Amino acid sequence: MAAERTTITLGGKGSSFSSSSVYKIASGVATVRIDSSAIERFSTKPLPLIKRASFGIPQGLTTEETRASLAVLLNKLLLSNSGSVRSALPVKILELLNSKVETFELWDEIEVTEGENVVLEKSCSSLVGVCSVIDHKSTALSQIVDSVAALSCEAAKGDVSSFNSLDSGDGFGYKDAISVAGDLKVLLNGSKAVGKVEVEEVSKIPRIHGKFREVVRGVHSDARVELNSGVKGGKTGSGNSAVGEALGTTLLGLCMSVKSLGECSFLRRKLCAESIGDESVRKVVLEKSFVEYEKLKSGYKSALVEEDQCRFAHKLNECLGIVWRIVGLEAAAAFFVLGGGDKSGDAADKEEAKSDKKKKKNDKKAVLGKGTSMVIQFIKERLVNDGGDQVEQILSLYNPESDCFDYLLAKVKEIVESNENRRLPKLPKGTRDFAKEQMIVREKAFSIIQNVFKKHGATALDTPVFELRETLMGKYGEDSKLIYDIADQGGELCSLRYDLTVPFARYVAMNGIASFKRYQIAKVYRRDNPSKGRYREFYQCDFDIAGLSEPMGPDFEVVKILTELLDKLEIGDYVVKLNHRKLLDGMLEICGVPAEKFRTICSSIDKLDKQTFEQVKKEMVEEKGLSSEIADRIGGFVKEKGAPMELLTKLRQEGSEFLANSSSKEALDELSIMFEALERSKCSHRIVFDLSLARGLDYYTGVIFEAVCIGAEVGSIAAGGRYDNLIGMFGSKQVPAVGMSLGIERVFNIMEEQQKQAVRATETQVLVSVMEDNKLGEAAELASMLWEADINAEYLVTKRQTKHFDRAKSSGIPWMVVVGKNELSGGVVTLKKVVEGSKEEVKDVPRDSFVAELLKRL
Repeated sequence: MAAERTTITLGGKGSSFSSSSVYKIASGVATVRIDSSAIERFSTKPLPLIKRASFGIPQGLTTEETRASLAVLLNKLLLSNSGSVRSALPVKILELLNSKVETFELWDEIEVTEGENVVLEKSCSSLVGVCSVIDHKSTALSQIVDSVAALSCEAAKGDVSSFNSLDSGDGFGYKDAISVAGDLKVLLNGSKAVGKVEVEEVSKIPRIHGKFREVVRGVHSDARVELNSGVKGGKTGSGNSAVGEALGTTLLGLCMSVKSLGECSFLRRKLCAESIGDESVRKVVLEKSFVEYEKLKSGYKSALVEEDQCRFAHKLNECLGIVWRIVGLEAAAAFFVLGGGDKSGDAADKEEAKSDKKKKKNDKKAVLGKGTSMVIQFIKERLVNDGGDQVEQILSLYNPESDCFDYLLAKVKEIVESNENRRLPKLPKGTRDFAKEQMIVREKAFSIIQNVFKKHGATALDTPVFELRETLMGKYGEDSKLIYDIADQGGELCSLRYDLTVPFARYVAMNGIASFKRYQIAKVYRRDNPSKGRYREFYQCDFDIAGLSEPMGPDFEVVKILTELLDKLEIGDYVVKLNHRKLLDGMLEICGVPAEKFRTICSSIDKLDKQTFEQVKKEMVEEKGLSSEIADRIGGFVKEKGAPMELLTKLRQEGSEFLANSSSKEALDELSIMFEALERSKCSHRIVFDLSLARGLDYYTGVIFEAVCIGAEVGSIAAGGRYDNLIGMFGSKQVPAVGMSLGIERVFNIMEEQQKQAVRATETQVLVSVMEDNKLGEAAELASMLWEADINAEYLVTKRQTKHFDRAKSSGIPWMVVVGKNELSGGVVTLKKVVEGSKEEVKDVPRDSFVAELLKRL
């Protein structure tokens, strides 16, 4: 029974025309009406008429394409200046569209107004109409083809693990390919049929299908614009110039992608067909697919040489229809491998005659994915076992014009959008969860850090997790590419904070603060490649001193605080590498590096802790344009490192090139003051004066330093330096500042390796154990007495004694307040110490005094 025809209204105020609506009109499943408001806008004045040969719709189009062209033409007339359009022409087109004729006679001479003639000449209605049909069909194909490919993955027992490697996590992955891989994983969720066979036809699915999605979106975007745009440019329609060329360019990309998609589907079908058990079915599938593939190759070549844009679109539409059949044949091949078409006639009788044992063996099939099993069931329910061609029956199911196609499309979309596979717990790359045991360590570490910061007179500050993008850009040199931008929601352009220093500088400048000693412990975000000790979301613990003060006083104090922190955190042996930005600048000037290249060369030098000098030299010479001689001179200097006072003395000896340079001399004088202070504060043994330390951030102007844990492969664990010009970037007044940042996540990595996280998960001191059921009131009373005495307590109510002792043991709770049947009847409790090796137990303790007894023992 034919579905009832829907009605599509054109010309209404604020309404939009879509490719889906065009397709419904073109395929005859929808009638058309003109909105009354549009009819009222038609001209009723007598207008001069001119004769023209036809509607301008080329011959050779299919009935579907012709109807689509007429629908677009009607809408273009309704969108045009109604003062030059009569009702006669739109009404005539309306009658043609609502008639049930299979062929149209559109090439007779007609009379039109000048305005109508411009629409007929310049609207490109036929090209836009065919493009809309292509848009609708290719959009549906992009949604269906993944489900068919998923069937082939199971039929070929292909290895789909490569789908997981597409997202590299660096932000440069091909998004559509990643999206396709995600949808395939949803369709295959729960499948036991996919195997470990590496099949190229399977591995290439995400990229081929992803590219198809991308170009289909482009076609859809162009079609939507053209469907809802009137003919522009007044009487000449000059505003519509190049519409045909632009659409043709978009369709050309689709044509190439359609060919690749069809070829990929054909190869998968060929792979599946080899495993079809029924030889006659296998032969039919192979023969039909070879015929369609040859048609596709021929049609593709014919389309590419077509110069007329509308004819090209027509031939592309034909190729798209062929690919639909190839995909249908792939579905058929996979179905016969996985689900098996029903046998008929003698074949069915022979099958029934087999022994039960063999039948059970043959009936065993691998469990299919949730999405693919739905597709198999859909096909099974609609196959008619009447001896007919089941392959052709399956092809009809994959015809976009079939009655049940919309149901299949809706079911596939429902499964993909249900996203069950992606709901499985998974962390984004570069992030971590912290279990209860780890949180104890973290909280303890944060407490130590806060106490050290407060001991030095710092106050806390908190800033937004995101800042205006303009606030962050230009502050981090080459690392600016690691900033996470937040999607534009039509408001301010924002980014997640990269560190805590720039927000601090913005805060000081914005509030006109001249002096501030602050600390901040908060998360920052970097679009970095995750690795051991390198995360995309992590805490930083910052300490900064802003404002004028004793020369080198804040610099000394910040480094001193860093050594205090690392000593108290007990992470093992470490060194603080220290240098001065002005010393670096002087060194580069001495070597002959142009001033404009100082920062970029510093960025290269900063890599010396991870790369050899030869690698860094190659970068400086080949990528940054230094001569080999200058690079070698730099190499001679950056190898210098040692104890602070010893190396300082060497650099300041008579005849040193550093003393002749004003920048480096100033740096050496400042370092002399700082090194003396560090030595007298008994922490200079932790410092290494290292001329290779460069710190890539652009805002540093003075002392720079970096802490590294010896023997732990996690990179730097803390860093900082002086930044006298950063605050001034946000205001009219320069405020000198120096600060340090502790990379707490890397510190935790070291602690975990040292097994320092093996501590109690809770700080519970007492477990109230009521060893009878339905006695919550008893537990509530006793636990509340403990809580009121500021004793950390938990309670458990159950008859099963083992549960009580297991709970105390697993949580490391040292004391239990036991309330059993005897204790309940006597109004007493038993205190039991459950620490391993202890047998301490105090029985018959009155309820009104058990808290006092516990306090004596805790």
